[in-house]
Amino acid sequence: MADRKSDSGLPGTLVGRAAELAVLTAHAEAARAGRSGLVILSGPAGIGKTSLLRAFLDSDACRKMTVLHGTCGEVVAGAGYGGVRALFGGLGLSAEGAQDSPLLRGSARRALPALDPRPAEEGPSTAATVYPVLHGLYWLAANLMAQGPLLLVLDDVHWCDERSLRWIDFLLRRADQLPLLVVLAQRTEAEPVAPTALADILAQPRSSVIRLDPLAGTDVAEMARQVFETPVEPSFAERATAVCGGNPLTVTRLLRELRAKGVPPDEDGIREIAEVGSYVVALSVRALFDAQPGWVRDVATAIAVLGEEDPEHIGVLAGVPVARVAEAVDLLRGAEVMAPDRADLAHDVVRSAVLEAAGEEPLAELRARAAQLLSDAGRPAEEVANQVLLVPGTPQPWMCWVLREAAAQAEHRGAPEAAARYLYRVLEAEPDSLSAHVPLAKALAEINPAEAIRLLRRALGLASDVRTKAPIAVQFGLTCLTVQQSPAAVRVLSEVLDELEEELGPDPDPRDRELRTLVQSALLISGSDEKATINTVRERFARIPEPPGDTPAQRQLLAMMTVLSAMEGRSVRRTVGRARRALRSSDSGLDNWSLVFSAFTLSLADETEEALDALDRALRRGQDSSAVWSYVVTLSVRALLLHGVGAIPDALADAQTAVEIIGGERWNANVTTPQTALATILIDRGEPERAEELLASVTRPNLDGFVLEYHWYLMARARARWALGDGATALRLFLDCGASLDESGFANPAFVPWWAEAACVLAAEKRAKEARGLVEHGAELARRWNTPRALGLAALARGVTTPGEEGIALLTEAVEHFSGSPARAEHARAEFLLGGALLDAGRPRDARERLRSAADLAQGCGALALARDARNRLVAAGGRMREITASPVDLLTGTEHKVAQLASRGAGNREIAESLFVTVRTVETHLTSVYRKLSVSQRADLASVLSTTSRPDPQAPAWVFASRGRR
Repeated sequence: MADRKSDSGLPGTLVGRAAELAVLTAHAEAARAGRSGLVILSGPAGIGKTSLLRAFLDSDACRKMTVLHGTCGEVVAGAGYGGVRALFGGLGLSAEGAQDSPLLRGSARRALPALDPRPAEEGPSTAATVYPVLHGLYWLAANLMAQGPLLLVLDDVHWCDERSLRWIDFLLRRADQLPLLVVLAQRTEAEPVAPTALADILAQPRSSVIRLDPLAGTDVAEMARQVFETPVEPSFAERATAVCGGNPLTVTRLLRELRAKGVPPDEDGIREIAEVGSYVVALSVRALFDAQPGWVRDVATAIAVLGEEDPEHIGVLAGVPVARVAEAVDLLRGAEVMAPDRADLAHDVVRSAVLEAAGEEPLAELRARAAQLLSDAGRPAEEVANQVLLVPGTPQPWMCWVLREAAAQAEHRGAPEAAARYLYRVLEAEPDSLSAHVPLAKALAEINPAEAIRLLRRALGLASDVRTKAPIAVQFGLTCLTVQQSPAAVRVLSEVLDELEEELGPDPDPRDRELRTLVQSALLISGSDEKATINTVRERFARIPEPPGDTPAQRQLLAMMTVLSAMEGRSVRRTVGRARRALRSSDSGLDNWSLVFSAFTLSLADETEEALDALDRALRRGQDSSAVWSYVVTLSVRALLLHGVGAIPDALADAQTAVEIIGGERWNANVTTPQTALATILIDRGEPERAEELLASVTRPNLDGFVLEYHWYLMARARARWALGDGATALRLFLDCGASLDESGFANPAFVPWWAEAACVLAAEKRAKEARGLVEHGAELARRWNTPRALGLAALARGVTTPGEEGIALLTEAVEHFSGSPARAEHARAEFLLGGALLDAGRPRDARERLRSAADLAQGCGALALARDARNRLVAAGGRMREITASPVDLLTGTEHKVAQLASRGAGNREIAESLFVTVRTVETHLTSVYRKLSVSQRADLASVLSTTSRPDPQAPAWVFASRGRR
């Protein structure tokens, strides 16, 4: 290895680190072969981490890789995406060059807020920007990896901000089979800026930790030979090792001081080691300052405060001309106080010694001046604020302004942790300020909602009037949702709404009316989430007239009112009218939840085409903004809707994609709808064992308190048990579902029709008389809701529990109702049950006709379990039919089906990966499997093969096939 500079700046070779260098080299070779890896270098200050990294980066192992190398520093510790900018800063990516840079194509453009050090022209966005920026940075790394293996090296990672660490964690969890190596170096004795985020990275299963141990005596002897260029007594090297603890930086400084004093490396020199070695770095710094003019010390101190900075600014802070700055830098570099390859001090240990020599009070004044200097120079607020954070004491008024600006910039970058650090300092100076509490709570809403709620409670107490209090209450209510505190949200929002209505009177002006509507919608959203509060908000909103839907807040309120109206199951026409008014605007004021809730309501009313259109809009928004959580929930709701209308292959594709996406997210324990949707579909596919395994993986706390998710979950568990032959448990779960719905006040017969399922279980177990109450209950609900599907369910439940010809007539009625509804799978089931009843009544010819229809319908829907049952019963009745076997397309997994659909419409692998939130390598793997299963060799063949599964069934509504073609 060629001679080089060590951490101290002394000439020499890397000593004593051959084994560690070999480990890094092996990881680099694995990354070049497509096996991603993570290496953590750890050890105390001066142990040689930086020297090892430099030797590694100069080695042949890294010459065939794209290398991004950055160092975190205390001056920018905790800044939003400071670590990311340290890595990517050398690429010169900015908003101006985004159009031209191939690295920023596609979703990678969303990385710009994290990369550009300047504030964006547009105003700060919300905490929802966090995931899009992470997603964009991932695709930026993916674009780099498309050019070749990528090596990310981040030194002094203990100073790294939380959001940059979260991105590294995000990247590594998506890095399987990618040519990526991440190397992080940290000081073990330093308290990390973001300990939890760093701990999550260290817990990565692919991580490898290299702990740098102190150098042995033989290594110190080798270093001494390089310094003195004369023979070294073994006892001299052993003593130096003991005094310095084998720390390379301290050893190097000790040897330099001894050489400068003319001390030889022999027995006589041993006596000097203890005196010099006990404080060698501080001693060398002070000795240098004592031997040089005062302006050299002032320049060194200014550099220690500002870091790598423009010489003019260093000169202003130090109070010396720029020419003197250059002269001082040369002197400092010659004395190995400055780094040899950058305009900064050689090491953090050296920085600490320089700052310590300045004194506590002068240093505090110098930091305040540094912040003022950067502010006057027009630097971005985050840069100025990072200096302000290091100034002890209460921030001055101008500092608070800078901290607020910095928080806005950090929030725009999607770095709420950094925004919170800035705003906490504002709160120190303004403990009773609303403008400190509310933005801080907003920054903490996703990362520490409990603290956000505490701050918002305090803010509500500080608000002087109800108009000021109302938006705070809205923020409080929506934050409470994340920690399942709906009762607290409902209490606060109800109190504020009472105050607001009293203050505004019956006829407020448009602005006040919109504010009142916003509070109402937040109350309805918060209160509709849990069973503990649903009845309270239902009673309140029974007295509120429905808004026309002319404004964003009105449409949000209408969307939520449609849910309550639909779940009461009383007026389908009124409910559909509300949902359509909520959906009638296409502007950005209509958020995804308004779309999803309206779609859910329309699906209950059999208005399936409109519901699918609304969900498609919501999914496109989720893709455009990389809002993965809402995208996953929307995809899961669409899967349940498609399942309900018998489009089971498409439903499977949606549900499995949603489950695959949440597998890479840390918040997956708080999501249940994807697993429930997939389990529901797997049961109809004839895989109840897999469904049960999936449902067993659901761990969301207090699941039984939620009004929608819990009932979907119970129904899936019950149907899985029944499919596995456990009728007793299935019946208990169905009845539990009914009791829970009653507690929630939900009476829509089309939402989880537990009563019809329970009736079928009782009929199958020859206990039909016990179902009489359930059947009448369901029939009454169906008459009130009065949709074809609801009426079909009621007739089916009555038919299976009524013997003889009367039961056959009721099942025939059920078939007729379902044939006029979008519920194709229910239609197939009704045909199957009718065929069974006819067979039991001694009418095999009529039975065979119905069973054949059931088998055909079920197979066309993808309900393979029902299709096989119908075919088996048909054969037993003397009919003939081929075995029900899966078509080649049925062999595809849900995600393979989704990938194949997109590829058949001309989407490239990258476009597919971006739209499904997966890696390009994952798409390639799925496509390889698709080609094998479908026996095709190229994309062009996919469309013709997939289209064979979408031929119109003569009994299926035309909209089903139109929607399939649309997607």
